Amino acid sequence: MTTTVSGSGTYTPAPGAAPLPRMIAAQAALETKMLLRNGEQLLLTVVIPTLLLVLFSSVDIVDTGKGKSVDFLAPGILALAVMSTAFTGQAIATGFERRYGVLKRLASSPLPRWGLMTAKTASVLVTEVLQIVLLTAIAFALGWSPHGNPFAVLLLLVLGTAAFSGLGLLMAGTLKAEATLAAANLVFLLLLVGGGVIVPMDKYPSGVQDVLGLLPISALSDGLRDVLQHGAGMPWGDLGILGVWAVLGLGAAGAFFRWE
Repeated sequence: MTTTVSGSGTYTPAPGAAPLPRMIAAQAALETKMLLRNGEQLLLTVVIPTLLLVLFSSVDIVDTGKGKSVDFLAPGILALAVMSTAFTGQAIATGFERRYGVLKRLASSPLPRWGLMTAKTASVLVTEVLQIVLLTAIAFALGWSPHGNPFAVLLLLVLGTAAFSGLGLLMAGTLKAEATLAAANLVFLLLLVGGGVIVPMDKYPSGVQDVLGLLPISALSDGLRDVLQHGAGMPWGDLGILGVWAVLGLGAAGAFFRWE
């Protein structure tokens, strides 16, 4: 609330909402703090990707083909980090906020619903930046030698975030919180195994490869690997798959999300 000076020199209240950008920034900062303080979310977003990167780069458990293991693993782990934050973490957190009535209360505040979703997306992006910086530093320490088009990498990460955010919000806005918790963790584990993150896609039968290649985690990990490991240009095929998932996920979330 602000105050103004009237013509007689006295102060009178001038109630009103803060400017929209300030409200979104404040909500994004709150969402980020809550995310980073949550032990389960930190386990998913930071600890698990870091352990997988260090373990599979240091111990010859999976045949990753020619070259250093870390060159194959680092792009996949970056994709896993995006999925863990934008999909799994966001789905679980938003699902329980919906159950406890937090979203209902926020929806009645001056912050519009699209502003709340924008703040959540900004929080996801901030967390992902921290993840990528940490994982990149660890990968360099393990001997990673990336190369390729930085703009292609950025575009893959942005579209991957949009795709997983849409799917996470769709799940959180349509299922009960307990069902969201179970389903999000199950999907995380299944995509970790079958999305080309750690196990190369060519280890699967050809028919299975065709199906798995259409998954957003496969498109993101393969696209990042093509650019960072093989120095490819713009991976249009993978970008197209991520773009379709982003449109479908965000569109469905916008249409079917229930705030109560």
